[in-house]
Amino acid sequence: MPRSLDEALDLALSFQRSRVLLTAFELDVFTAVGEEEVTSESVALRLGTDPRATDRLMNALCALGLLRKRGVLFSNTEVSGRHLVRGKPGYAAGLHHYIHLWRHWSTLTEAVRKGTSVTYRPLEERGGEEIRALIAAMHERASRRAPSVVALIDLSGVSEVLDVGGGSGAYAMAFVRARDGIRATIFDLPHVLPLTLDYIREEGLEDRVRLVEGDLIRDNLGEGYDLVFISAVVHIFSPTQNLDLMRKAARALNPGGRLVIQDFIMDEDRTSPPFGTLFALNMLVATEAGDTYTESEVRGWMEEAGFDNVRRTDTPWGTALMEGTKLRQ
Repeated sequence: MPRSLDEALDLALSFQRSRVLLTAFELDVFTAVGEEEVTSESVALRLGTDPRATDRLMNALCALGLLRKRGVLFSNTEVSGRHLVRGKPGYAAGLHHYIHLWRHWSTLTEAVRKGTSVTYRPLEERGGEEIRALIAAMHERASRRAPSVVALIDLSGVSEVLDVGGGSGAYAMAFVRARDGIRATIFDLPHVLPLTLDYIREEGLEDRVRLVEGDLIRDNLGEGYDLVFISAVVHIFSPTQNLDLMRKAARALNPGGRLVIQDFIMDEDRTSPPFGTLFALNMLVATEAGDTYTESEVRGWMEEAGFDNVRRTDTPWGTALMEGTKLRQ
């Protein structure tokens, strides 16, 4: 929280540090440096960039602690060498998605005036590189958190799980690993599922995770499931769309089955958690009608869709699980 004009001005300029990292990542500076000590001129030659401009960018990366400099020679730090060099096991491929987010966020003023995104395109109309970047970013986060999140869910009596909008399959894989006898189905768009299959094959779980093509808005979700899991989805949609989605989830569940929603759940005054306030703006600039929602809003949709005993469990990462049981007919 800025306590002076100087601190407020520093906050206003914080975009500079972000842009330095994103530009360096987009140009592949860290990969060009590799495991050597190299001059900025040699990096510029490898990348086909201007030598003077490349040198100034690399100096700024040193100031940010992302490169080291000895004389005229630059080298990667432990963090950049491990996570920002293409081909390394820990490569943060999801940063490509942040580059796309930057372009959306640059239109925030226009989006606030209009009340919706001025750059929105349906996912199916975006290029393959943008979709891969989005799924990679989601996977990096979800794969670290999924086992702990799934451990918060009572899986007794659960054998069939539907992961709605499951993306990379990180949560579906965590469910089937949590207990023998659980099978998972991922429901997602047809141009996402080939990427999903790559992640599933990499983990050798093709026999326990099934993929079903569909559109969450237009299509039904199937039937015969004991648990429907909807993670990082409701913030994409409007209240009306979310109520409709939860009604579809109810139809997909066996009597007594459970719906679990994971998302950023806002306090009733919508000023906390802080990340959720920023994420609401992220949805404003990037989607047609997305937002972050309060517990009372999500609880209301679930109850109207036919769920009772709705309860909340907070996770260590600023998200919450909202769980309800389908009313028996």
